[in-house]
Amino acid sequence: MSIQRIRNGRTRKRGAVLTAAALLGTATAAAGPAAGATAAPNPPAPTSAAPTTPDCSAAYRITQKLDGGTTWRMCWRYDTDAGLTLDRVTYQPPGAAAPIKVLDSARLAQIHVPYDDGGAEYDDLTGAGFGWGLQNLKPAECPGGAITTVKVAEVGDVKGLCTTTRARGHAYRMASDGGSKVWQAQAKDLLVYTVNKVGWYEYITEWRFTADGTIGANVGATGSLSPVDYNATDGRGWPLGKGARGYATSHAHNVFWKLDFGLDGSTKDRIEQFDSTVTAPPAGGGGPTVKTKRTVVTKELAGDAKNMRWWRVVSGTGKNADGHARSYEIVPGHTDTHAGRGFTKHDVYFTQSRACEKFASNNIGGCAAGAGDSVDKWVNGETLTKPSVWVNIGFHHIARDEDQQPMPVHWQGFQLAPRDVTAMNPLTPADLASQNGQPDLGS
Repeated sequence: MSIQRIRNGRTRKRGAVLTAAALLGTATAAAGPAAGATAAPNPPAPTSAAPTTPDCSAAYRITQKLDGGTTWRMCWRYDTDAGLTLDRVTYQPPGAAAPIKVLDSARLAQIHVPYDDGGAEYDDLTGAGFGWGLQNLKPAECPGGAITTVKVAEVGDVKGLCTTTRARGHAYRMASDGGSKVWQAQAKDLLVYTVNKVGWYEYITEWRFTADGTIGANVGATGSLSPVDYNATDGRGWPLGKGARGYATSHAHNVFWKLDFGLDGSTKDRIEQFDSTVTAPPAGGGGPTVKTKRTVVTKELAGDAKNMRWWRVVSGTGKNADGHARSYEIVPGHTDTHAGRGFTKHDVYFTQSRACEKFASNNIGGCAAGAGDSVDKWVNGETLTKPSVWVNIGFHHIARDEDQQPMPVHWQGFQLAPRDVTAMNPLTPADLASQNGQPDLGS
């Protein structure tokens, strides 16, 4: 892969963020169920309730009302290192008087690709031209949606941003214990995605927004295995084609995302960690017990996923109708944690927000000398008053015959699940709305 990356790559420059001023000439497709989008100016001062319309011009604004009445709103911009960035993400459940602010900003923070033989290692965002590799999308790649033109520095106009909706099956189902009544709903999600080409790999950066308030962040790798890496004769590869000789070199894709929340428009979010411990069954009979402990994370943390451990980001100001603090739980997907570098050893990082701390490795944010250029160096005991959240999901790619040709998409990612954002399921049918906290027996 190294030869192609050098041929296709550009001399790395400090990332050029395409702001609203730079994108005034950008065209937006008007057709389809999902509206166009906008590049974001500086964020407004925090408020207790998010404005109904995100603070960005209509050309760079995404607004979508989903089946069931949920509305998502956000702004977008494009960065020649980070690619697609979403700002001011709000969620308005059906019946809510105003949107709920969820995220100030969300984007990729690195795709780190080390090869098993130690001979090659890449930072695809800040070292291999990720942002410049934005691909033109055909209508068939954005079924039922709108393709927006993005102006990419040094490249020009690229029809590269898809916003669409997609069916995902049941949102819920519940059968009555008596009679034949069944409550069920089929759901559609809002999808926002781009495709960026780096060497022979193509990365689909996908954000998914559901009617129940969940956000999914996923990267899908596809394209082609690198033909110059069909040389793994030392056992660090997999035989492809005729015979038993090891060819395609195994490698990792360590994908990082950076999230800045601002729940309810506040800067006073806090991080909490939960750990559950299961006892052995008592000798005299009975079942095992489970005890769950909550720990407020007050200092910067490099966190490791363990069985029955999870984290949530809690609003410092907002509460739902039951008086419970709103929060979002971080739900990692399957990950292969790569221990080869300090910044890949951990699954999540919570750092005090700094404008210069932009990328999880090979950071080009302009931090002061000695600050370190990777996220692990920024976990140094500071008190968390305005946390940034970094999520690391790894995939150890041992190639297979089916990876050629072209390579099927392999996905890695995580979800942000609402926890107490609303008092009940936001899609609760009207005839079940009275059962908050005390479901009727036999319903």
